Amino acid sequence: MTKPAGPLCNLDCSYCFYLEKTKLFPKNHSFKMSDEVLQAYIKGYIEAQPGQDVSFAWQGGEPTLAGLPFFKKVIALQQQYAGSKRIENAFQINGTTLTDEWCAFLKANNFLVGISIDGPEALHDAYRVDRKGRGTYREVVRGIELCKKHGVEFNTLTVVNAKNVQKPLEVYRFLREIGSQYIQFIPLVERRADSASAQLGLGLSHPPDLSSTAAMRFEPEVTDWSVPARALGEFYCKIFDRWVSRDVGKVYVQLFDVTLGKWVGAPGGGVCMYAETCGRAMAMEHNGDLYACDHYVYPRYHLGNVMNESIASMADSPQMQDFGEAKRSTLTKQCRECEVSFCCNGDCPKHRFARADDGEYGVSYLCAGLKQFFQHSTPAMQTMAELYRNRRSPAEIMQR
Repeated sequence: MTKPAGPLCNLDCSYCFYLEKTKLFPKNHSFKMSDEVLQAYIKGYIEAQPGQDVSFAWQGGEPTLAGLPFFKKVIALQQQYAGSKRIENAFQINGTTLTDEWCAFLKANNFLVGISIDGPEALHDAYRVDRKGRGTYREVVRGIELCKKHGVEFNTLTVVNAKNVQKPLEVYRFLREIGSQYIQFIPLVERRADSASAQLGLGLSHPPDLSSTAAMRFEPEVTDWSVPARALGEFYCKIFDRWVSRDVGKVYVQLFDVTLGKWVGAPGGGVCMYAETCGRAMAMEHNGDLYACDHYVYPRYHLGNVMNESIASMADSPQMQDFGEAKRSTLTKQCRECEVSFCCNGDCPKHRFARADDGEYGVSYLCAGLKQFFQHSTPAMQTMAELYRNRRSPAEIMQR
């Protein structure tokens, strides 16, 4: 995940975990990626890919703040270094800065655009506000309409929080109505700052260090906007029941696709948070600094800089290998013995700060909700997996 404008954003969402990362840089720091870093990154990233397909993911903050001329340079450099490889670009944005000119560019260069929207106006505006505290719903919808006007392919990312988790079918129906056929739900879990984070001037906590006994003694308070675990389970189950009866093969919900992939034994593990190990979804800041993960942009997880080291060597470094393997090696006994653990593999390590039923530290805060969903969806997943193995469409389940 590449951050051409660093943590800068034109919005001030109440729950944003990344905006405060500006405090990790000196005052009056320029957060725009330089031409030198951009060139080194694109050349090194293309060289680091073993296959023919190379996927760039531009994020933030808000990546459009880097400016349209910057992304025109991106396309030129990708063409310069691509060779015979095929280049794809994904763009995760808030949608408020889109213009006709932006959309024409995105369409001409086949960008896949992810737009963050949390539901109907009241639910979206509960937390997603601008610098003056005003709701941003109407500007986001205006951006979506511009994408439709120009034929830009887009999907939606919805942060499931303490507010919208109470309205699952309203959220799902809304996303369908605005034309989203590819839906991603991200559960919101953040904790108040621990001592290590407070020393950096941050208000939110480091992810737990499961190798540290100190982490087990200090358990920061979960923020008010974080989603309750059991409410998340209900949210997923109610949307799944609607989807499996009407929308299989028509609407693609990432969680449901990934879960079905687990049942049919698809390789790769799906999204990183449910994979067996971590380590291949790194984050690069605007100055070329590479970190182990988007949620681990802290000094202790710094891998190096693309101006000094190759991306491949940093990705394969002992530090990164240990980081990735820790997800599997630190599973609690409760997780290892769970009948649906193959679906989530203990969830994202960032969420593993709760205690198991036997008191062991390191279970996902979301465990109860995730387990509820994976158990609830099991009969339908088994049916769809059977259809798939028999070379029939999983969508046939809707006839049953």
